[in-house]
Amino acid sequence: MISGRIALGVEYDGSDFRGWQTQQPGVRTVQTCLEAALSRVADHPVSVICAGRTDAGVHALEQVVHFETWAQRRERSWVLGANVNLPPDVAVRWAHPVEADFHARFSAMARHYRYRIMVQRARSPLRRDRAVWVHEPLDRARMQLAAAALVGEHDFSSFRAVACQAKSPVRRIHYLELSEQDDLLTIRVGANGFLHHMVRNIAGVLIAIGRGDAPVDWTRELLEVRDRTLAGVTAPPQGLYFVRADYPSRFDLPQLETASPLPESTAD
Repeated sequence: MISGRIALGVEYDGSDFRGWQTQQPGVRTVQTCLEAALSRVADHPVSVICAGRTDAGVHALEQVVHFETWAQRRERSWVLGANVNLPPDVAVRWAHPVEADFHARFSAMARHYRYRIMVQRARSPLRRDRAVWVHEPLDRARMQLAAAALVGEHDFSSFRAVACQAKSPVRRIHYLELSEQDDLLTIRVGANGFLHHMVRNIAGVLIAIGRGDAPVDWTRELLEVRDRTLAGVTAPPQGLYFVRADYPSRFDLPQLETASPLPESTAD
């Protein structure tokens, strides 16, 4: 039996949610659904904190959350009990007891995202909420060259939303890679932290470069000017997936996804 502070790995399809964060009554969000389900299992009100809040339409493969409880339940009971009370588009994948100093957001060393672009002449009704459709060919080599300029520590003011509330625009991107399989182009990115809309804004810039609408050096220029108004369109949300967050090994969390090891330093 476990109680105290518990971490969960949560997967969800963001298509029919108005984002992660609880809003006014009647607005469907992932947090609202998850807290309602966990409160039933715990038999007391539960509040959850997540590793990275997602916008409306954005998906998650392994969102990490934590909550406090005095209810005594087995790990399996938290998973099965929550899932019985959750809608089909969100599910708990694992539950794990953690120390009192674990924090889903502030203990994370890095976060990883994936952005999927469907490159084909005709739109796909079956994948309309799983990837962004681009009907023109994209030059992946140009996009990868442009992406290389963003790797490292930079001021990402040109890639943050106007309403972003982060105190500092400086972030360190550990990797930014593109892969292609058939008609699906995937952008993979990992960093010590992300600004609001940062991944979608990066995707929008790279798509423009891949189309030939902007030069390869545009990413470098945008870093230098530090002006969001010069950076073009924010890519749509349905192509974006929160993949996972990385934590110090002492917390011994389950991990559904793997990637290159990163230094164990706390993110901003």
